[in-house]
Amino acid sequence: MSDLLSIGASGVNAYQNALSTVSENIANTGVAGYSRRTVSLKEVAASGTSLTSTARSSGSGVNATSINRAADAFRNAAVRSSGSDLARTEAGSTWLDGIQNALTGNRVGTQLTSFFNSATALAADPTSTASRATMLEGATSLAAAFGATGAALGAVASNLDATATQATQSLGSLGAALAKVNDGLARTQAGSGAAAGLADQRDQLLEQMSAIVDVSVTTDAAGRATVKIGGDSGPVLVAGSEAGSVAYERSSSGQASFAVIRAGTVTSMTPGGGALAGIADGAQRIADATAALGDIATSFTSQVNAVQTQGRDLDGNPGTALFATGGSPTDIRVALTDPRGIAAASATGSARDASNLTALQAVRTSGGFETGTTALVATNAAALSQRKTVADAQSSIRDGAVSARDAVSGVSLDTEAVDLMRFQQAYQASSRIIQVARETFQSILQIQ
Repeated sequence: MSDLLSIGASGVNAYQNALSTVSENIANTGVAGYSRRTVSLKEVAASGTSLTSTARSSGSGVNATSINRAADAFRNAAVRSSGSDLARTEAGSTWLDGIQNALTGNRVGTQLTSFFNSATALAADPTSTASRATMLEGATSLAAAFGATGAALGAVASNLDATATQATQSLGSLGAALAKVNDGLARTQAGSGAAAGLADQRDQLLEQMSAIVDVSVTTDAAGRATVKIGGDSGPVLVAGSEAGSVAYERSSSGQASFAVIRAGTVTSMTPGGGALAGIADGAQRIADATAALGDIATSFTSQVNAVQTQGRDLDGNPGTALFATGGSPTDIRVALTDPRGIAAASATGSARDASNLTALQAVRTSGGFETGTTALVATNAAALSQRKTVADAQSSIRDGAVSARDAVSGVSLDTEAVDLMRFQQAYQASSRIIQVARETFQSILQIQ
């Protein structure tokens, strides 16, 4: 009779755990990072002898042996990989968009055209003071446009530095949190609800890390993650309960570099995915755009000044430089203050001669300043458009990977409803076994 009671009691305990697990699943439906739990039930093997036999053919009840977490490591890895690719493309698009705004916001190309057109208008009447003032004003506007565009590109670079610093700090914080989770997994009994919860936290942290940089993950028997960043051959950021930090710097040439600092060792790291890879791409794009704009500005000022100094101004004096540059090629100012100083005539020409302005128009054609500026803007715009197209495709790929993962680890209310009814009935039946055993025991006592 005591065996009947113990069998019923084991069923009540086991199915109470099962009902609690189903309730937990239902309560966490749709919660990001939560993986469905199931309870493993196992028969309690018979032991000992009875009054009528030395061995039993039946068991002694049921036990809830472990709480299993529904997860697929390969599908989790696919989510991390696709998310890392998408984050790289989106981050790269952000900086391409910043470059585009910087290049177009101050209309350098338009100001170049206005400047040369004002020179054409002056050539029609070289002695016109108004036309000379208009050309000088056009030169001033153009110099300001070059300077503002260069400053705008510098601001984009500064924003990139701030973003990169914040991203590396976040990556270090996530690594430290993962190290604590690893320590918790080492101290927690495998197959417990606590272990399942820690595993959920581990996978969430890994997914967040993969949005910053591509990660390579291996886990041990306890579920502790060892994380390399920058691909399979990259440096280790997290191992066991020890985590490193990530450093960022941008060279004078504009190249971004990253390093992992762990256990007193500094190891360079080249991101292949995530926001850091997009930042590295963006840094190079900004440097290239800045250099290209600087080349246009340098070529323009040097060639225009060369034409200006080979002619004569309205008073017959040798021409002086129209533009002066500062610390950077785009730091341009107008050096000429008097409109009469514009050298429209050739060295041997009269006041009404405009042959030196004809030479300026030849420089306009050969220098390709306007076409170069247009090409710079168009090339960046094409790259931005391509990135957005790729991002759309990668977003679909990531959504598919998430759906495939959730098909394994997500909670289905229909499934949970069936399990709820099944375990409830088993719980009630086990309770009934205990009740019958007690009633039978009372009857036996009354017979005696």
